[in-house]
Amino acid sequence: MSDPVAREPFIRCSKLTKIYRKGDQEIVPLRDLDLEIPRGGFVSLMGPSGSGKTTLLNLIAGIDTVTSGALWIGEHNLATMSRDRLASWRAHEIGIIFQSYNLVPVLTAFENVELPLLLHNLSRRERYARVDQALATVGLSDRAGHYPKQLSGGQEQRVAIARAIVANPPLLLADEPTGDLDRVSADMILALLDSLHIERGCTIVMVTHDPNAAARADTQLHLDKGSLARTLHTASREART
Repeated sequence: MSDPVAREPFIRCSKLTKIYRKGDQEIVPLRDLDLEIPRGGFVSLMGPSGSGKTTLLNLIAGIDTVTSGALWIGEHNLATMSRDRLASWRAHEIGIIFQSYNLVPVLTAFENVELPLLLHNLSRRERYARVDQALATVGLSDRAGHYPKQLSGGQEQRVAIARAIVANPPLLLADEPTGDLDRVSADMILALLDSLHIERGCTIVMVTHDPNAAARADTQLHLDKGSLARTLHTASREART
């Protein structure tokens, strides 16, 4: 795999600032952040609580809006997009994996994975084929009819990953995807993210506090007080295997 630094930028932050106002108080989790993430890269975001990592992830996801500066993803400047346009763009371009899985308890694994496709103009046959493929990718074809309460934590997270990839988005965002899992399940999830990165060419941005998880990424970005404090480029995948 080529050096991630040399690849085409996909996510570009220029003077990116986010300010929350609580009464007369200003909370600034990100201030004048300049950052580039390459297309097809696997990047981990680390830093202490309050460093701005989750805020940055939410801005990249279009869940939150930029206060000032620019945030480009591909050809789209999210800072200039309305909330409605952000919602439509997010449905087609982003897959999100949450620490708490966020599965709907009254829906089966199959139905949970199908949910994002209901926003797409697909026939039932096309939807079902995509769901079957996504569940096969995460190794859960035999659990399609199970409800979340019938699955282990690792299986729930794999269903959440299937849901995130079912629409074939170019960008996957993961917020502490191994935070609630034991080491064996966590390693399985990280191996799955590795394969999605390599085989599908997904760009992955992962927030984590786990150094073992962060080390799986090509690049580790450390945030502190809303600014980029340190960048570490991991050894090439060929050198690690």
